[in-house]
Amino acid sequence: MSPLRTAEVSKKKKPIAVDQQETIAGLAVIVMAAGRGTRMQSKQVKVLHPVAGQAMVLYSVGLGLRVAGDRVAVVVGHQADQVRQVIDRATSGASQGFSVAIVEQREQLGTGHAVLQSRSAFAVGKRGAPSNYLILNGDTPLLQDKTVRELLRVHQAERATVTILTAVLEDASGYGRVVRAQSAGQGVSRIVEDRDANDGERAIREINVGTYVVDGEFLFGALEKLDPSNAQGEYYLTDIVRLATEQGRPVAAVVLGDPDEGLGVNTRRQLATAEQVVRQQIRERWLDAGVTMIDPASTWIDAAVTIGKDTVLYPNVTLEGTTIIGEDSVLRSYTRLTNCTVGHRVEILDHCLFTDSQIEDDAHLGPFVHLRPGVVVRKKAKVGNFVEMKKTDLGEGSKANHLSYLGDAKIGKGVNIGAGTITCNYDGVHKFQTVIGDGVFLGSDTQLIAPVTVGAGAIIAAGTTVTQDVPADALVIARVPQVNRAGWAARRRVLAMQAQAGSVSSSTPTKSLPKSQSKKRR
Repeated sequence: MSPLRTAEVSKKKKPIAVDQQETIAGLAVIVMAAGRGTRMQSKQVKVLHPVAGQAMVLYSVGLGLRVAGDRVAVVVGHQADQVRQVIDRATSGASQGFSVAIVEQREQLGTGHAVLQSRSAFAVGKRGAPSNYLILNGDTPLLQDKTVRELLRVHQAERATVTILTAVLEDASGYGRVVRAQSAGQGVSRIVEDRDANDGERAIREINVGTYVVDGEFLFGALEKLDPSNAQGEYYLTDIVRLATEQGRPVAAVVLGDPDEGLGVNTRRQLATAEQVVRQQIRERWLDAGVTMIDPASTWIDAAVTIGKDTVLYPNVTLEGTTIIGEDSVLRSYTRLTNCTVGHRVEILDHCLFTDSQIEDDAHLGPFVHLRPGVVVRKKAKVGNFVEMKKTDLGEGSKANHLSYLGDAKIGKGVNIGAGTITCNYDGVHKFQTVIGDGVFLGSDTQLIAPVTVGAGAIIAAGTTVTQDVPADALVIARVPQVNRAGWAARRRVLAMQAQAGSVSSSTPTKSLPKSQSKKRR
């Protein structure tokens, strides 16, 4: 059987929000993400390395979805299951119902072979076969929508069969060279891979970026004709340019103004550079959208974060994952939020760490607050200095202002949590819940031994250890009764002074006796 056989398609229907007005009719996108990326020196496949908190491959997938809607296929290979899972998670849960096809390249036989694996993903259906294919690499996080749309415009304007994206580099070593025709038009005649180039071809500075637009009727037929007679013994996608010119078909090219935009990330150094570029783009986008950053350079915002207008970010704020910040909120310095939802008009003071938590409108938190996964802070609630919470729902208008641990707890409205309060939720084997009703007042240094329920309106005296359920509106005092002993402290001080004096006396050296007396004692 031919090694160019098409692999089976595993289609994962995962909805994603895409503006359908911006998609291009008749366009399909193929994202190549099958390579290992050995120059990364990593156990993890290259396309899963994150840039601004998002796997590299998702930048190309997102770009494809924005220009082609649901007609996107991703070719996976090394660590296929992991890549598939990342794409599925990222493209699920949105409203448009678009899907991404995942196809597998089981044998790594070159880029042409990789693209051929996607053919069954675009089997003719009700809408017919795609009129054009946009081919992207999964390691180009800097490639911009406007560049791809210009590539598509040129392809259509010149009625080209193949249109390629190119760049001119000072040092083109390692890249495929774009060989132009000798005719006056200087059209592209072929692409020569670095290992197959002769001395004259290696002197060419224009390189193939690896982004293509290909006529739909031409692509897969041309891929079937590829020949692996080259230095690497692979089926090169670049050879479709030569096949097109041999058939007298036009091949167009668009040269990048900024060469770095289209180049793939192949090393850790290039990854670090891409990280800085993408993060700067993210900052500029949110500044333009009405977010204030006191010191943009020190503000770190991941690619999937959303921020509302008139929110203020102070220096050294970090927003990670899928965090959403509402409007008119203030986040002070050295605060880090991961996968959190923050409402409007929320103030978060310095040195706070929140993970997988929800904060509703008008809440006030910090400084030095730690919210672990599963926390909900309701409207107008306050969480103050050195409070840690885990899997806790703090009710509307409730306050936990000082030095407390609240874990596995459901706390009602208008509750006061006294300083030093602890929900003792773990018995060494299992976790248990504490339930506190509306309007409860907990005095300082209260311990609640879960499972326990405190009824609405109850008052827990300071220093109390609650081991049983408390009825509504009850007063609970569970501590040793206070005993006052008059004069005891004064007597203790006298005894202490006497003991100290005796200790000094016993440690004083005895004077030497006269020699005559000394002899008599013998």
